[in-house]
Amino acid sequence: MSSNLPMVLSVTSGKGGVGKTNMSVNLAYSLSAAGKNVILLDADLGLANVDVILGVAPKLNLFHLFHENMTIDKILYETPYGFRILPASSGVSDMVSLDTGQKLDLLDAMDTLDDKIDYFIVDTGAGINDNVLYFNLAVQERLLVITPEPTSLTDAYALIKVLKLHHGVERFRVLVNMVKDKKTAKDVYIKLLNACDHFLDGISLDLVGFIPFDPNVRNAVIAQTPFCHKFPKTPASVAVRQTAQIINTWQATNNTDGNIKFFWKKLLFQERSVA
Repeated sequence: MSSNLPMVLSVTSGKGGVGKTNMSVNLAYSLSAAGKNVILLDADLGLANVDVILGVAPKLNLFHLFHENMTIDKILYETPYGFRILPASSGVSDMVSLDTGQKLDLLDAMDTLDDKIDYFIVDTGAGINDNVLYFNLAVQERLLVITPEPTSLTDAYALIKVLKLHHGVERFRVLVNMVKDKKTAKDVYIKLLNACDHFLDGISLDLVGFIPFDPNVRNAVIAQTPFCHKFPKTPASVAVRQTAQIINTWQATNNTDGNIKFFWKKLLFQERSVA
């Protein structure tokens, strides 16, 4: 992938509790460890927890961009793990849904970022609220995290359905988390694929991989450290690195002007087209 074409991808899910943010953090870590310039946006704007999983305490976040005119370079936080995060706030109700003015503020702020970003990962919230749909509309690739739980599948299908029927999104990548083996992961994926094939026309679901259930993942969460860093040889870490290697083969589409600005411009275009 050319370094002047950033890959912008979301890590998203239909419901909470499937390990979405943990996947975002550990994919950012793995891509960074492979020499890539990575920024992770915590886009669960009202219930942020990327910083909690990382065990860091940024003093500034996107709230300060919107309400205190803080610049993006002051908000960007360098983690101890080789990648940067754009932190969000937690427990702030007016961050739950961005208005058009805030989206313009984001556009102006992101315009100042350097052009050497390889990956811009967007850790969305769970579900189908405005912010989740909003960020999923703008990215080049959507990595949908699911688990074998029936509610995970039904809620993932609901997210796909809304994005397809209301916004014309047809391509999704799938990562099956917390499964005992490859066969189970494939069975879970096929259930979701069959539902989409039966009720939705034109959906493309690509199984990227699976992450085995691994007790060391929970241990790393308790320690507030990426499990790929704390337990690099544990099965989940090996699987995340394999997933990162696959992501590293994806090509950034050429609908960019050579830097990250297109992401925010596309967000605003979507805003105007929906309005």
